[in-house]
Amino acid sequence: MLEVSALQVNYGRVAALSGVDLTINDGEIVTVLGANGAGKSTLLRAILGAEPARAGGIAFDGVDITRMPAHARIARGIVLVPEGRRILISLSVEENLLLGAHMRTDTRAVRAEIDAIYQRFSNLAERRHMLASCLSGGEQQMLAIGRAMLAKPRLMMLDEPSLGLSPLFVSKLFDLIRELNRGGLSVLLVEQNTGKALAVAHRATVLELGKVVMAGDPKALAADPRLQQAYLGDGAPAPVLSA
Repeated sequence: MLEVSALQVNYGRVAALSGVDLTINDGEIVTVLGANGAGKSTLLRAILGAEPARAGGIAFDGVDITRMPAHARIARGIVLVPEGRRILISLSVEENLLLGAHMRTDTRAVRAEIDAIYQRFSNLAERRHMLASCLSGGEQQMLAIGRAMLAKPRLMMLDEPSLGLSPLFVSKLFDLIRELNRGGLSVLLVEQNTGKALAVAHRATVLELGKVVMAGDPKALAADPRLQQAYLGDGAPAPVLSA
């Protein structure tokens, strides 16, 4: 579905990504791990078209989208749920959801999908006419994912979705990611909760200073001493993994 080849992105003279390769197949969850400043968010923004590629290429469904504008990539089925959720707190829950469907003209289908989101997230249904500022952090994350779903994505990119959430909402979030994936959605996940990310992913990639340093099966990576020490804590047991 997605192929990123030798991608380079610069901020001025500084290379944020240097020759990054990444592939995602239909129906896969791929997670990208790394410390702050490794280039994870830059990678997602470059795939969406929010950061220009200095070199390399990005293909989606066999079509070169490297120079394609972001709105055209969204229309093809690529969406990003950004770090910090970025919902509009001055708008209601329903208005935020409608923003996700701003490129669509199938009004009846949009209405049905919003109703389905309310059935899935009962807290949002109860607050549909309230300002989004009234929502908890977990509820705001569910709203951000619901808004992204209304763009009818085939590939959803999630940037640090569990950041700042309670353990209860983190569990609900990863249950939701699995559920969406079972429904056919491909997911590219950037996540600071390494154990949870490896447990849900089919494949994993580790970035350091804009370069891929490890990639492969999540179980193998979780057992790798380098990943254990850097991201799971020195001497910590490997997480129980199940995709």
